[in-house]
Formats: sequence, C-alpha cells, structure tokens
Amino acid sequence: MNKNKRWNIKTLTTLGVLIALEIILSRFLSIHTWNIKIGFSFVPVVISACLFSPIVTGLMGGISDVIGAMLFPVGAYFPGFTLTAFLTGVVYSMVLKKSQSIKNIIVAVLIVQILGSLLLNTLWISILYGSPFGALLVTRIYQTVIMSVVQIVVITIVSKRLVPMLKTVCMAA
Repeated sequence: MNKNKRWNIKTLTTLGVLIALEIILSRFLSIHTWNIKIGFSFVPVVISACLFSPIVTGLMGGISDVIGAMLFPVGAYFPGFTLTAFLTGVVYSMVLKKSQSIKNIIVAVLIVQILGSLLLNTLWISILYGSPFGALLVTRIYQTVIMSVVQIVVITIVSKRLVPMLKTVCMAA
C-alpha cells in the first residue's frame, strides 16, 4: 500500500475519532444554558491542532459543529457558531502546531476565548435571540475567565502528555 494512501487513511480515521469525541464532549458532557456553555469540547480540537494544519483543524471544528447540531441539537442551528468553531480550530493550529509552550498556549486560549467565545459567540447569541449585545457580553465575561483558566491548565497537560503519544501512534508510517 502506498505511504500517502496509508497516511490519508490514518488522517481520516484520526479526524473521525476526534470529530466523534468533540460531539460527545460538546453535546452530552457540557453544561448548557441559552447563553453559556462550559465543557471540555475544546480538547479534541486542540489535539487536532497539534497534529494537523490550520485548515484541516478548522474543518474538523466546523464539521463537528454541523454534525453535532444535526444529530443532537442543543438549540437552534446558527451558521455563525460553525464559523466560530472553524476559526477556533484555525487559531489553535496556527499557534500550537509547532510549539505547545506555555506562552503559546496562553496566547491561543486568549485569542479563542476573547475573539471567539466572548465576542463572536455573544454576537451570534444576540442575533439569534434578539438580546442586547452589551447585556449578554457582561454575563459571558465570567464564562470566558473560567474557561480561559480551565483551558490553559488542560491544554498544558494534554499537550505534554497525550499529544506526543498520539503523534507517534497516529502519524507513524
């Protein structure tokens, strides 16, 4: 079998597992309210970011959001959330692909949490539910602070312990 074909099969298999894991963590093992979501669905996206390119990781995040919304809706589907999921994957991969230093982890988390979760997702919720953006922003600041700390700690652990093992298993010829 051709090495490229084997790599593609491994890549597709790995991405499929990460997509399934993201859907499970996002739809079943997260705390959801109409304007706040707290959970660990970022972990498969970060793993993908450490293994694959920004576009592949962005697609993984976007596809996870679409499939999850179709199979297990938590509210109304809104394409803005899919855009945020795509951009989250791109940002994590651009910052973490080469080095998962604590500095890079903090930078990636702050970009994703401030631009993605706090600003973009608040805008999407405001549009979707007709709620005032400013009022929503204030309530979502707490989620952003909590999730930033949680993500920095979890990503540091995952990138040091799990990612090296996965690189060996998933990317080996």
